[in-house]
Formats: sequence, structure tokens, C-alpha cells
Amino acid sequence: MPPTTHEIEPFPPELMARLRTCRHLLVLTGAGVSQESGIPTFRDALSGLWDRFDPAQLATSDAFDADPALVWGWYAWRRSQVLRCEPNPAHWAIAALADRVPRLTLVTQNVDGLHQRAGSPDVLELHGSLHRPYCRDCGYPHAPSPSDPPCDVALEGAPLPPPRCEQCNGPIRPGVVWFGEALPRDVWNAAETAANTCDLVLVVGTSALVYPAAELPLTALARGTAVVQINPDRTDLDDLATFRLRGTAARILPELVQQGWPEVV
Repeated sequence: MPPTTHEIEPFPPELMARLRTCRHLLVLTGAGVSQESGIPTFRDALSGLWDRFDPAQLATSDAFDADPALVWGWYAWRRSQVLRCEPNPAHWAIAALADRVPRLTLVTQNVDGLHQRAGSPDVLELHGSLHRPYCRDCGYPHAPSPSDPPCDVALEGAPLPPPRCEQCNGPIRPGVVWFGEALPRDVWNAAETAANTCDLVLVVGTSALVYPAAELPLTALARGTAVVQINPDRTDLDDLATFRLRGTAARILPELVQQGWPEVV
């Protein structure tokens, strides 16, 4: 069956039937979901001091080794932005879906923690988290202490020396997956298992360009599992998805929940 492109409600009856009878729903989210909370994507133009830097050049272990204060300051600035943003209707709708299907696996490429703040439990964070820094040398997790620079300092966009590890005195690094680093093995294994066992996939706000995350819907499609793409723009998944819902996640997802379970909403 050719993909169905849908731009206005109500949604296709076949899609709604699949959603209501789904036993295991896999949801894969990308930067487009967080962008609607006011968080710029990795590819957006920067501002202030940071507009002189290429984010890709700061997101490497080599960059951290060469200038820890510059890299830590960049990520502290990003985290300060995130903490001033709130989950949007897409985050809340995904959390609501978890109460309506027998099993939901949420896999995200985002590092902002907004899914958790909206109430989604057990989020599989493929690229780590801005909120879980750890020691570069021994891997010990770092909890903020009174000696850490306040978040307001980061807002000024200045480089900041990273805190030191309380176990080995090594430098604390951001808890994100940098270019050239492997994804967390346990997280990736769980995501792959979900792609191989689910009976419906929602791909939300992602360009489907970043691998290995982009493999997950392809794995599901190869098994004959229906894949629903939710995105305002065309992506590489357009010609393969079972259904294409053209629009922002914050508009489409709450409507999916409302139409899927009108007696609950």
C-alpha cells in the first residue's frame, strides 16, 4: 500500500484503528519536538559569543581536551537555555499515550530532559543528557555542588572551567554523546529490541538523517510494522512511511490522542 499523506483532521480510519489496538508503541523523537518549546536545534544559528563557533567543532572529546572551559561553557549555556523552557503539547501528548497503550517505548535523540519533565518514564536517551555530567577520567557521575558556577553565569555565554570530580579530581564533562563516540550500549540495545517487537512506530520531529537512530524505523518497516511520520517538512522517510502526517508535533500529537481516545480526554 502506498504511503498515505494526511494534512487535515480527522485522521485516516486505518491509522486510528492501528493506534487503538496497538499493544507496543515505539515513539522516536528528534529536535523538532524540543524546538517547539523554544530550544534551538543543533543546526540553528547561534547568538552572542557562541555565534563565532561551530557547534560540531565543540561537540568532540578532542575539543574538550584542548579547551575544557570553552566546551563546558558552551554546554552550560545550552543547559541554562533548556532549564528556562517548558514541555510543549507534544511532550504532554506522548506522556498521555503511555497511559493509553499497553506498552510504550520512548526513544529520543534529544538531550534536554523535557520528556521526563512532562511525565514520561524510562526514556531511552540515545545521545545522553545535559543533566547528567560525569567525570571524564573515571566516569563517576557528578551532582551539582555549591562550588559549581551558578547557571546565571552560563547565560552570559562565557567559557567556564569544568568542576572537578569528587572521586579522582578529574574534569567533569557534559553527559552527552559527542561525535565519534558510541551510543550507550544498554540504551541502544533496548531501542533495537523495541524496533524488533513493536507493532506501531511514531517518528516525530526528526529528519531521519542521523544514524544509527534512523535505522530504528527501517528495522520496523522491514518486519512489516506500520510507521507513522509526523513532521512539517519532507524527510528521507517520506517515501517509506506507512502514513505521513504533515504538521508540527505540538499540533498533531494532541489531536491523535484526542481522536484515539475521545472518551478519556
